[in-house]
Amino acid sequence: MTGQLQRRDDAETQRAATLELFYDLVFVFSITQISHLVLDRLTWVGAGQAAIVLLAVWWSWNYTTWATNELNPNTNPVRFLLIALMAGSLLMAIAIPDAFGDRGLLFAAAYLAIQVGRHAFLTLVAARRGTIEREHAARILVWFLIAGSFWVAGGLAEGGPRTWLWILALALDYVAPLAMFPLPRRPRLAAGSWRIASGHFTERFGLFVIAALGETIVLTGVTTGAHHLDIATIAALASAFAGTAALWWLYFVSTSRVGEQSLEAESTRTGRARDIYTYGHVLIVGGIILTAVGDEIVIAHPLHSLEGPRLLAVAAGPTLFLVAQLALHLRATGRVAYSRVAGIAGCAAIGLVGSLLPSIVVGAALVATLVAVAVLDGVESSHLRTKHSWART
Repeated sequence: MTGQLQRRDDAETQRAATLELFYDLVFVFSITQISHLVLDRLTWVGAGQAAIVLLAVWWSWNYTTWATNELNPNTNPVRFLLIALMAGSLLMAIAIPDAFGDRGLLFAAAYLAIQVGRHAFLTLVAARRGTIEREHAARILVWFLIAGSFWVAGGLAEGGPRTWLWILALALDYVAPLAMFPLPRRPRLAAGSWRIASGHFTERFGLFVIAALGETIVLTGVTTGAHHLDIATIAALASAFAGTAALWWLYFVSTSRVGEQSLEAESTRTGRARDIYTYGHVLIVGGIILTAVGDEIVIAHPLHSLEGPRLLAVAAGPTLFLVAQLALHLRATGRVAYSRVAGIAGCAAIGLVGSLLPSIVVGAALVATLVAVAVLDGVESSHLRTKHSWART
């Protein structure tokens, strides 16, 4: 890459730039839009549509994070790029509620403009001719153009054809990194040819988790403010807040550290970064979004019993979050996190009997499960520290 547009050699010690944090703000809005999409369509079809939208939003943010991990965000060309990408992301977020209706083409066009525009900049402006960085960017650009034809075709179609065309487009987008962006008559790319400033990289993904948790707090507050503040509503609010705090604890006290440590070995860094962060973290974000949806349902009807889609939505959030953490720990350490297995089993059991209980009890039981997993983590960490201390003596 050209000298000024590339991160300095001390990128490992650099923090996220304020412009990167500003860029993230539009994704708080995107997460809110996805949460409302789920709430408005509590059906399997609605869940599938929300999943497609989330995967697209995540993919646009994720690739920008990989790009800014190599670029210097304190240079004007990169600043202009991020501001343009932010504008495109805002348009995409605006289209989310009606992405499967009248604004499908706007959603697809905004997504494609973000992906193609960013990697056209990387290919033609940021990277020198003949460098591996230009080879990376150009191959990714070609794959985006191929998938983009299905995004646009889906935006022009209606009903079922749109859904299936977008699923095909997402499949191409998500398979490409696993296949290392192959092109005819071009040599296979080596995973180690990507340069990752792991400190900045892990910080950026952690900040997205913070944004998702922040949206949960906002949704909880707005929902509570719209209802009469009786004892049941206040208790449901307290439970929802404790649940959000437990999600923060489970991610930032243990899981984020495991992810960071897994990137210490340079030979396997790119593959682990791809699997743990690019693919694994979208499940964590999905779990947080579903938890926010479940909190809103409980706060709105704390003394009512839950059935069908509402019960599934309430129990699915914490369950998916723990499943994502289980997969992340397994990929990072090669070991099964049995505390997560126990937590998943507990959430599933609560979901099975939840229709017999008031929603506030279901919500509180799920929160208690998350807290129990956090406690088990603390006990395990203490045991490991004691074991290592004895080993040193």
